[in-house]
Amino acid sequence: MRTLDRFLSWYKVSIYPGINATTLAPPPMDLPSSPDPIPPRASEPRVALGEFIRLHRSRIAPQTAGLAGGGRRRTPGLRREELAHLCGVSTTWITWLEQGRPVAPSPAVLARLAQALQLAAAERTYLFDLAGRPDPAEPAPPAHAAEAVLRSVHAVRGPCYVLNQRWDVVAANPAAAELFLHWGRAGDDQPPDGRPPNLLEFLFLAPQSRRLIEDWEVRAQRLVAEFRADCARRADSAAVRQLVADLGSRSAEFARLWNLRDVREREGGERRFHHPARGRLVFEQLTLKPAVRSEYKLVMLLPVGDDLSRAAPSA
Repeated sequence: MRTLDRFLSWYKVSIYPGINATTLAPPPMDLPSSPDPIPPRASEPRVALGEFIRLHRSRIAPQTAGLAGGGRRRTPGLRREELAHLCGVSTTWITWLEQGRPVAPSPAVLARLAQALQLAAAERTYLFDLAGRPDPAEPAPPAHAAEAVLRSVHAVRGPCYVLNQRWDVVAANPAAAELFLHWGRAGDDQPPDGRPPNLLEFLFLAPQSRRLIEDWEVRAQRLVAEFRADCARRADSAAVRQLVADLGSRSAEFARLWNLRDVREREGGERRFHHPARGRLVFEQLTLKPAVRSEYKLVMLLPVGDDLSRAAPSA
């Protein structure tokens, strides 16, 4: 048979045009298609996301989710189809999500998942972080946590202040107010609308800032890049849009730097000032994010060397 097959192949290649050895080769076998042919690694966030959802689904009793018990169950908790019904998606979609397949849940679906799974605030944050999505409605932390963060500035001897999401100075100790020349305001006076001072407004709109901050141009470019990185998840919020639009209309330098679209992580390092009353001051900046109020930034300026005795205001 093999001899006959070889003869027929030679005959067809020799006699019929357009036929060659490649044409006569058997076709490759079709492999089964799969939406995710490469199995995900256990360390990938989507795998951790699937395990997290599956674990919390098993902890929810149907009755607490407003569903009937449904008779005997082989496994505890909600069935996949029940969770899918609560979230307004298909059972297949929930299955793929739990299997760690490359599906992309929207923030709205994640919010419904968090509600259906009855997640606590920290669990909801973890869910959105694993999915790599911003939470459209981050739960407000307890009021006492905010008060503790704001009071903490007075426990620091050197200049210390707290920034919110749009870099308003929501709290500052006397050393910080003196160092930053009361943020370009007369004493501690508040504007008619009661708004707190804003670090970017002071930097770009107060003439004193250019004389106070050493290497103003370098610091200005870096701060704008840090602000863009810091507000990336909330760039569409009305408060941030209003601040950027207002600064862009009042400061050509801010508009130019903002349009560069530079992004930098907020880092520490030396901060140098030329204070009109205290002369040249050098600090080491340390920025912390409180665990209970991650939208706040606690900024401490620690005096360096000979500036230790000159940094704090006189009693």
